[in-house]
Amino acid sequence: CIYPTMGDADQNYQTGVCPQWAPLLGFGGCAAAVVFANLGGAYGTAKAGQGIMAMGVRSPELLMKSIIPVVMAGVLGIYGLIVAVILNGKMVKPENGTGLVLYSQYNGYAHLAAGLCCGFSSLASGLSIGIAADAGTRAVGAQSAIAASWKMMGFSADIGGAVPTTKNGDTLFVGTVLIQVFAGNLGLYGLISALILSQMEYQCE
Repeated sequence: CIYPTMGDADQNYQTGVCPQWAPLLGFGGCAAAVVFANLGGAYGTAKAGQGIMAMGVRSPELLMKSIIPVVMAGVLGIYGLIVAVILNGKMVKPENGTGLVLYSQYNGYAHLAAGLCCGFSSLASGLSIGIAADAGTRAVGAQSAIAASWKMMGFSADIGGAVPTTKNGDTLFVGTVLIQVFAGNLGLYGLISALILSQMEYQCE
């Protein structure tokens, strides 16, 4: 009696290295990167937009200068798109004829981790950008309105003795921008981690 020999792909399939459900992990990583990154970008844009519109009522001259957090929040969605495109390029189709899956579960877990790193980091970044931008733009607008009102009344200083000048307003604006920059770095850290994880590969042959 002659028994058929088991090839490497068959053996990997039988031992669970390349199961049928392995590609689900990889595609899940693609979806997680895009969905969560866009959630973060959407929240950051909406929350920052609320503060910008509220500030624009009293200080419309500062409207365009305060668009920076909206741009930073929109970049988060691009991070998720980049990771999803890279992971999609790493997906391997089943073998023609036999239908055996050549995409290993090792790749699946690595790509799922990459998608989650990018997605959740971008989500956290979007939350922090939105909240910081909302508070920051309202504060800059309020300071500008107070300085203008004091100037109209002929006063040169507030109760504490500080002169509300344009320079002070710029200092507060720079501080809010720095807060938003460091909040945006959270998404960048997730992107870098995702790119590193996406390079870890093991393919059944």
